[in-house]
Amino acid sequence: MSTDAMHVAKTGLNAQQLRMQVIANNLANVNTTGFKRDRANFETLLYQNIRPAGAPTSEGTALTTPLSVGTGVRVVNTEKLYAQGSLKTTENALDVAIDGQGFLQVLLPDGRIGYTRDGTLSRNPEGTLTTASGYVIQPEIQIPDGATAINISADGIVSVQTPDQVEAQEVGQITLAAFTNPRGLEPIGENFVVESSASGPAVVAAPYEDGMGKLVQGALEASNVNVVQELVDMIETQRAYEVNSKSISASDEMMRFLSNKL
Repeated sequence: MSTDAMHVAKTGLNAQQLRMQVIANNLANVNTTGFKRDRANFETLLYQNIRPAGAPTSEGTALTTPLSVGTGVRVVNTEKLYAQGSLKTTENALDVAIDGQGFLQVLLPDGRIGYTRDGTLSRNPEGTLTTASGYVIQPEIQIPDGATAINISADGIVSVQTPDQVEAQEVGQITLAAFTNPRGLEPIGENFVVESSASGPAVVAAPYEDGMGKLVQGALEASNVNVVQELVDMIETQRAYEVNSKSISASDEMMRFLSNKL
């Protein structure tokens, strides 16, 4: 039985270690634009049902509850929590924050569409709007040479002012993508997630349409990581790890006692 207890405690150590890694990643990305915190979810492993509920204990009596022994715990999944992050004003014309639901769409090098909440936009040498990493925003928007001012409206209309024109010229429309189950999106790094079978297909629409959020020019969405909460979770995880470690030590002492007595 002591070896069984050690195995159960070992599963607890593994689970808490993975949770600590999730917390550490959240804290590491506390200043990452558009980052959404992760949470580790746990579930019990199989139970050993020694005696089921209702099993007879004597003539005319039966167990009212089962005699079941758990075999441990595991992390069943990690999920991103898509709560809105605070908006930070930057006064940069190419910085765009999404206030509400939706993701910006980006063409990845492998041909897939990536989705991000990071609105740190730039222009490549051809004048195309890109992310800070150089990936082209979809649909493509070309900023003409010599543009003296760039305006991105709340509904995604991009217009520019040029020296030879009195009125602003519309050059494109930023659209947003939403998903039935955004927590099912697959994170791939660089602030991107991609569609999966669990997320469902992307629903693309202009800001304000079909429940989409609005765009805020000259601002960025901060990470939604709450440092105080993460530190509390870290202490809780550390204590749980220590308790599981003590369970292994206690089981080892019990086995040593038995071996010395036999």
